[in-house]
Amino acid sequence: MYSILQPIDNIRDFLESGGYVLWVILFVSILLWSLIIERYWYLWIEHPKKLKTLGQQWQTRLDTRSWYARSVREALISETRLKLNQSLRLINTLIMLCPLLGLIGTVTGMIHVFDVIAVLGTGNARAVASGISMATIPTMAGLVTALSGFYFSARLKHHVSVESLKTAELLSD
Repeated sequence: MYSILQPIDNIRDFLESGGYVLWVILFVSILLWSLIIERYWYLWIEHPKKLKTLGQQWQTRLDTRSWYARSVREALISETRLKLNQSLRLINTLIMLCPLLGLIGTVTGMIHVFDVIAVLGTGNARAVASGISMATIPTMAGLVTALSGFYFSARLKHHVSVESLKTAELLSD
């Protein structure tokens, strides 16, 4: 009979078959996706509100052409860009970290394979296969996480550049 807890058991078995490195990749993946979701939340929910407020403040200014007004405009645009770019470097760092963690998983899995061969010889195929899966699963998980994260990171960069241009246009004369 199929249990409600069966998917949780399957996930646990998958994580155990990849070794401790797979748990690290899971943690990095959760952190990465939390940051990506937070950035999309900011771009779609928070930033339009701030942009509307910023536009209203700029439109109510009497002076928009003096040197001081231009300096205020540049400061507002820079502040908006900083808020838009927040966490993008960390996201890119985590994306670059994922394949490296997968490589560490490959190395530790192969060390496990060689240990099994040294102790039991090549006659125990099941033990050798568990080491090979411990070597390949973290590599796959690291690459899948990095590739999917890279796609959304590129989309975020595009949205940030578009929103930066919108801000500059909004605060024009």
